[in-house]
Amino acid sequence: MLELKWQYSLKDISWKELSELYKVTLGNKKQTDLETAFTNSMFKCFVFNQSKLIGAGRALADGIDCSYICDVAVRPDFQGRDIGKNIVSNLVNLSVGHKKIILYACPGKEPFYKKLGFKRMSTAMAIFENQSQAVESGFLNET
Repeated sequence: MLELKWQYSLKDISWKELSELYKVTLGNKKQTDLETAFTNSMFKCFVFNQSKLIGAGRALADGIDCSYICDVAVRPDFQGRDIGKNIVSNLVNLSVGHKKIILYACPGKEPFYKKLGFKRMSTAMAIFENQSQAVESGFLNET
């Protein structure tokens, strides 16, 4: 049975538990790196079921021009229950007032975000720490 609790602060967040969530969804992310990333993000969203962390996301924002939603993750056994959709919707609502809201998605997840109103950008570009791995994973085009 779902007993969801939504939290928008870092109060009592276990960085170990968050790291374990990402390990099964988005890959290995160190606890210290997650603490830095979430602390430096204007908006964050955590979802618990019976005190177990099952979903998270964050948005880097400057308060006026741009809010960038990233690191949205839901435990595989809780996917398909609109939790990810609600994390994104909450981060979008928190970002209202910014001139643009940008979302960074894993390859193949674009249809999910398109249903939430996001459109593909034609001008986005990136430099990754590991460019060849980003190309291999489908995050970057070599052209």
